[in-house]
Amino acid sequence: MELKHIKELMAAMGRTGTKRIVLKKEGFEIEIERDSIITSQEDILDLEQGREFQTIRKAPEALPKSPEIKSNASNDAPGTFINSPMVGTFYAAPSPDDPSFIKVGDKVDKNSVVCIVEAMKVMNEIKAGVSGTVVEILVDSATPVEFGTKLFRIV
Repeated sequence: MELKHIKELMAAMGRTGTKRIVLKKEGFEIEIERDSIITSQEDILDLEQGREFQTIRKAPEALPKSPEIKSNASNDAPGTFINSPMVGTFYAAPSPDDPSFIKVGDKVDKNSVVCIVEAMKVMNEIKAGVSGTVVEILVDSATPVEFGTKLFRIV
């Protein structure tokens, strides 16, 4: 199985809320399990016969909770936040050798590209969506982000 297929399965798990996947095919076996706490017994879902995998959702057996992405941003801080529109990896620059798209003090408009969020090897340019001045960058480059993670504060 190729890495891209594994990443696609992981992305599908995130979209559907699936907690665990076991894949068995021709002597190959992989088990992928998301970190979280499940609060109720969930049904086992066996996909129709002939499919390559089955999805299993586990009961609460003290699975560790996903680490939270922390930032110094306060919800009551003045300004507008630019949030991540997806799950992926935040990059402040187009490549490691290039300067950041924006820095504190830069003025942005609605169409300014402020960062890249990589999801499944696809580099997604994120636009500001608001006009103003960057007063805070809340995430370090190459950091995993979730949907809604605060990336920048704009005033």
